Amino acid sequence: MTTSISTSDKSDVETPTTARLRAVVCRECDWVAALPQRAEGQRASCPRCGHHLTEAAQRDAQKPLAWAIATLVALGLVFCFSFLSFSAYGVGHVMAFGDTWHALTADDYGTLAVVMLAFTAAFPALYLSVLIYLCSAIQLGRPLPAQVALARTLRPLEPWMMSDVFIVGVLVALIKIVSLASIQVHTGFIAFCVFSVCMLRTSQLIDWTSLWDRLAPRPDASKDIRTGMSARAQGVVACRGCDTAFVADHGPRCPRCNKRHRLHRIDRVQLTWALLATATLAYIPANLYPVLLTTQLGNSEPQTIAGGVLHLLHAGDWPIAAVIFIASIVVPISKIAALGWLCVVARRPHAAASHSRMRLFRVTEKIGRWSMIDVFVVATLATLVQAGSLMSISPGPGVIAFGLVVIVTMIAAHTFDTRLLWSDRTHTWGPAETSAYPAHHSSA
Repeated sequence: MTTSISTSDKSDVETPTTARLRAVVCRECDWVAALPQRAEGQRASCPRCGHHLTEAAQRDAQKPLAWAIATLVALGLVFCFSFLSFSAYGVGHVMAFGDTWHALTADDYGTLAVVMLAFTAAFPALYLSVLIYLCSAIQLGRPLPAQVALARTLRPLEPWMMSDVFIVGVLVALIKIVSLASIQVHTGFIAFCVFSVCMLRTSQLIDWTSLWDRLAPRPDASKDIRTGMSARAQGVVACRGCDTAFVADHGPRCPRCNKRHRLHRIDRVQLTWALLATATLAYIPANLYPVLLTTQLGNSEPQTIAGGVLHLLHAGDWPIAAVIFIASIVVPISKIAALGWLCVVARRPHAAASHSRMRLFRVTEKIGRWSMIDVFVVATLATLVQAGSLMSISPGPGVIAFGLVVIVTMIAAHTFDTRLLWSDRTHTWGPAETSAYPAHHSSA
């Protein structure tokens, strides 16, 4: 929860070179605001739509550096110990986290193995390694090779790191088979839980504004940029890499990080439509084909998404059935419908409805990744439950189609241009509404 406070309540953390006000462009509504000085723990929000323009201000890079190292160590421990084990009919199997690759590729589902390991381990490891490299450059006080190019890769990785979703998927998988076998949790799973918590804390400690100020000098703000109006109306763009605001006519690349900028283009709506159509078509086989195949005492039973929900209901596990039903059926359909409706109304922005439409998009974007729960459930069960004809679980073709639905809808949300929901003349703003407002940020 955030509460507005005065910037004079705490000591400033901005360096002398960054203390002056700068023009910033909101990524979500395209409003140009003046960024005030921030005190320790403060973050600035857009005066038009409330989007967080900056994260909580950090005095130095030591804290995120320490947490990033600890998180990377915890991830390494996940691969050093056993993860889970099960026993049924006198036969047992111990699963290590890395066994997922061998188990899924043996069933000709290497794509599923790549997706799971990328989202749960590879992307977080890359993210943490780059963050450690950048924070080390700041602590050393001298630039390191390719630090600017590497800094541009960090934020696009954040939505694709799903360690928290994977933990929920593992817990759902264990509940599904606890009545059929004896389950034991090992050190590897505990280490993964620690890693997930540390990963969340590390991401909360990154102040992108201060990080970029220390990695690359901020160019002088153009006198042509005016606050209190939209960027589109004055030909101003915000770099998608470092958030620097600059006049588009001055060049095709950001003067700070050299990333090529993108102007407002209505054909981005068409791209979102194409992705939504792809997700809709993939959702049909995702529900028609089985997502997993259970073999017990020589009898094989395929199970679709809806069939899994019904099976859990009949077994009395209605809370888990509700989780699967919401994550695998309600969320994908709702996300496709919501993004489709936003694509329609984006061509006719309405001042009174801009805030409600923006809230709908934010909710849609946040919950979309949780649909991966069912994919992680299948991957975990297929790796853990391996006892031959006595009892085994293998993936079905439906899980690949469903994973495609989740990934494509996440990309569709990323490609949708929320600036189209706002009109250049949405509101007449007073002098007090041309600057971003600071708020104290308290995190658990």
